Order: sequence, then structure tokens, then C-alpha cells
Amino acid sequence: MSPGASIVVVGAGPRGTGFLERLAANLPELYGDGPLDVHLVDPHPPGPGRIWRTEQSPLLWMNSQAEDVTMFTDETVELDGPVRPGPTLAEWAGIDGRTFPSRPQQGAYLRWVYERARDALPVTVTVHEHRTTALRIGGPREGRQRVWLEGSAVPLLADLVVLTVGHLDAHPDREQRELAAFAARHRLVHLPPDFTADSDLGALRAGEPVLVRGLGLAFVDLMVLLTEGRGGRYEGEGDALVYVPSGREPVLHVGSRRGVPYHSKIGYAFDGERPPLPRFFGAEQTDALLRRTGPVDFGRDVWPLVDKELGWAHYHRLFSTHPERTSLAWSDFEKAYEQAPPRGAELAAVVAAAVPDPADRLDLDALDHPLDGIRFDSAEALQHGLRDYITDDLNRRHDPAHSPDAAVFAGLLSVYGQLLRLGRHVDLGGWWHGFFSYLASGPPGPRLRQLLALSRAGVVRFLGPQVAVEADEERGVFRASSAAAPGAWTEARALVEARLPDPTLELTGSPLLRALYEEGARATASGLLVVDPADGRIVEHDGRPHPRRFALGPHTTARAGGAFTRPRTGGVAFGQNDVTARAALAFLRDRECRLPAPLSA
Repeated sequence: MSPGASIVVVGAGPRGTGFLERLAANLPELYGDGPLDVHLVDPHPPGPGRIWRTEQSPLLWMNSQAEDVTMFTDETVELDGPVRPGPTLAEWAGIDGRTFPSRPQQGAYLRWVYERARDALPVTVTVHEHRTTALRIGGPREGRQRVWLEGSAVPLLADLVVLTVGHLDAHPDREQRELAAFAARHRLVHLPPDFTADSDLGALRAGEPVLVRGLGLAFVDLMVLLTEGRGGRYEGEGDALVYVPSGREPVLHVGSRRGVPYHSKIGYAFDGERPPLPRFFGAEQTDALLRRTGPVDFGRDVWPLVDKELGWAHYHRLFSTHPERTSLAWSDFEKAYEQAPPRGAELAAVVAAAVPDPADRLDLDALDHPLDGIRFDSAEALQHGLRDYITDDLNRRHDPAHSPDAAVFAGLLSVYGQLLRLGRHVDLGGWWHGFFSYLASGPPGPRLRQLLALSRAGVVRFLGPQVAVEADEERGVFRASSAAAPGAWTEARALVEARLPDPTLELTGSPLLRALYEEGARATASGLLVVDPADGRIVEHDGRPHPRRFALGPHTTARAGGAFTRPRTGGVAFGQNDVTARAALAFLRDRECRLPAPLSA
């Protein structure tokens, strides 16, 4: 083993911390007690990073309950390294596991996890923290890499580089550039896609209308910071919750493609028999797709398998917990469902014959387009209609009579594991991840109750689905319309894009990722960095994985669903961290990796 080996990890937030934990766990077996330098590069604090930093408003919550957040492996995770159990956020903080913690609380947990992982390393390993930005990676495939940092003329030398940069800023696309230029010409306010906690919300003035595109989690943060964050408060509880304005709030006119918020978090315990997964989209089907010589198309080849798998989870739960709502013996239904081709008339007929009430059938297309074809006679009718929809969703997601919804959530997690195996062989695009978040990663129920109270108070006004925004040069305002209210327009001097920046290499705000892209790292059509699903190595333009460069996280084709892992759910991200850490350590152990880098690298 060569002395003085080094790894540079770019990104010291949750993913970088998870990689460090796996590095510490696997090091005794694969590397021993040789010297090793680990350089962590991140302008934000190690552990929480930017998104979970402790210096942000405690009004902002996690989107998971405290008992559902862990940074530690258990026996359900598929990994070759050792299991190193640890406490959930709830156990560590000593709080009620069913609560939704604040982001500063999660940041404190992540800082502790980072310190524990760092302290688990032997004395022969030195961790260097660089609170700055990585700009570029250079160096030959077979030699040491150089990582240039902002503010330093001398690059870090590394035998391996691991990118765990998490969510990043992005440069505006053409539409956003045009909207920004229009806003500048007419002295309007335009806030592009961003992390809401970092947006300049002070530009949104009290009492004035604001157009908002997006009803996902970024909107929930916006809603909180512009209401409670400006001194408003809630009184009462449940359906009687009332919002008392401070007078400093703008009026938020909000819409999106679907026109409705993400589905509420499920508010009951998922007990009883669980669907045996995977069944129709497992290793056998994934292996068959990987063996194909031609391209794999998500819509044609993968989505039908996903649809059938989620249906299997739904109906297994319905038959096992509510047989009175079915009209066929489970064994007969199982056989017929198995034999029917996915997403066809034959499968629909099998389901219709066995499940009399259409409300008990799973229709993913209808879920994805909940307001298609619905028209409202007036703006007020639209407000009432949307409030009814949100109320119905809240009631359903807190009623165990609808526990097939929870089974579909389990199916989504199973599906994600197979999609990660497909990796660079299929471009999932942005739709799948948005659909997953819409079904499985919505806001806590209390947030939707607050949204209803804000709507009743007139602080939030719903625009509806398929929202179109125009820049009216003649009037010097933004205008929005919706398919649900033909002919109705809403005008405002402020527009907020309530969504995160897309993680594309073409528009990324990371100079390092941008440089990799321009120098030939392979990207998908939707702009994700292509990595080898086997170990996370970055794939170059010629299709070869780079032996010394790895990447994990949402900017890659190995992006996992959800920000954090629930205990005892397989922990796909933990398995990815483990295999990459083991590949890195084995590389350092087995190869002469400290070749001199050329001066021109």
C-alpha cells in the first residue's frame, strides 16, 4: 500500500456524511491501519450542509416524522460492509417519534452523525475540512487527480474523488431568463426556482398579489415564511383551524400543472400483512431489461411494469384487509392479475370484475391528473372545489380504511430500488421523480390544514391546474390563467417559481459539475450525470467508467427517492454509499494509485 493515499469528497452534507460513515465502517477490513487523508470540501457545515443548516427558521419542518429518519444501517440493508446501527432522529433527540421536527433539529442530528463517523476513523486517518467550493477536477485516468478550490492557487492532490454535492443552484433556462428580463424592464419581482429559505422574500410586499407556480414542498416553505414568518398565527385545531393575519402577508395566487398540493403524508400506522414485493418488477424483470441490446424506453418498457407492481401492492392490501369490498377469491384474482398483460383492457377487466367500487381501484393516470376535465363557473367556485379536494385527501390519508394507499407507498420504494439498478440504461426524466414525490413525499397533514385556513382567510387563492403565465408587455404585469377557469386571468407584479432548480449538468450552478460536463462526462437527455450503477463511478463520453472519480446523489442517474431513509426499509442510499466506499478502499489497497500527475493536468 502506498503511503499518504488521499480521497477528496466534494459535498459534506447528508450524502457526504453517509459516505464517510461507510468509509469508517469498511476501512478496517479493506484498508487496515495505513495512512489516509480525507479532504471534505463544502462551503457549508459538515453534516447538515446547506439545506439542513441549523441557522435557519425553526418554522421550517422536515417532511418526515422523527421516527422515520435514520442515518444508520440495519439488517434490512443489502450491503457487503458491516452493519453499524445507530439512533433515529427521534431516539437521538428524545422527542415524540410522530412529530415533524424542525430543520434546525435535523441539522443538529446530522452534525452529531458526522462527528460520530469522523471519530470512528482510526488515528492513521486525517480528516481535513475545506469550507470552500470545488471548481474543477483534472488529472489523467491512471494518475492522481487534482481538485482546484476557490480561493486557493494550489490544488488538492487525490487518488480518488467522490462527488456527494446534493442539491445545487442552477443557472436559469431560456424561459426564466426571458421572465427575469421582462421583470427588470417593468420593475417587477421575479424569483426563479430556488431553495425557498434562501430566496429574497423581502421583495414580496404586504397585501399585494403574487403569482406562484408550484404546489409542492417549496411552496409549503414559501407559505410558512410569508405567513407565520411574518407574524401571523393559527387559532383552533383540525377543521376549525383559523388563520389570524398580521397584515404583513402578500396574497398568494398559486397553481401548478396538477393544480393541487402533493398528497398528504399518511397519518396512520401501517400494520397487518404487507404486500410481498417485488412481484412484477423485481430482479428478474430488471435483468431482462439490462440484457437488451437496444435502448430501454421508460414509457414503453418500464412504466407498464411499475404500474402493475403498484397495482399488485394496492390490491394485495385491499383483499387482505377489506375482503368485503371485493367480489372474487384472492387466489382467483391473483392468478388472473398475474396472467393479464400490464396496462391493458384485459387487466382493467380483471380488476373491474373483482373490485366493484371504482373508488377502490388504483388508477395512476387519474391520480396524476386529478382535475383534468373539471371546469369551475367562477373563481370562488374554484376555491371551494380545491378546498373540498384537499379536505378529502386529508381525510383519506388519515383513515386506515384506505390503507392500500400505504401499500402503494411500499410499492414505490420497491420500484425505486429496481430503477436504480437500471441506472444509465434508461433515462427516467423529471416526470417520474415528480410523480414519486407527489404520491409519496407530500407535506405533513398539519401543513395542509394550515393551507386550508389560509385559503379561507383569503391569504392563499388557488389558480387551478395547467397554469399558464404570460408576460404582458402592454400592461407591464405578469398574468396567469388555468384550464379549470377558461377566460379568467389573474394579474400581479410579482412571480415566484416555487420549485427546486432542476439538477441538470447543462445548467448546474456547480462550476465543478459544469466543467465535468463540458470536458465530456456523459449525461442523460434530462441532464443527469451518468454513473456506473455497480459502484457509482462517473461514466465518460466513451462509455468507460472513470477509475478514480465517483458520484452519489440527486445529480446522478443513481439518485434515490426521498431525502432520508426510514429504518428497516432496505436503505437503498445506504447500500450505494457502502458499495462506493468499498470500491474506493479496495482501489487504494490493491493498486499503485499514486502516479505523479503531469504539471499540465
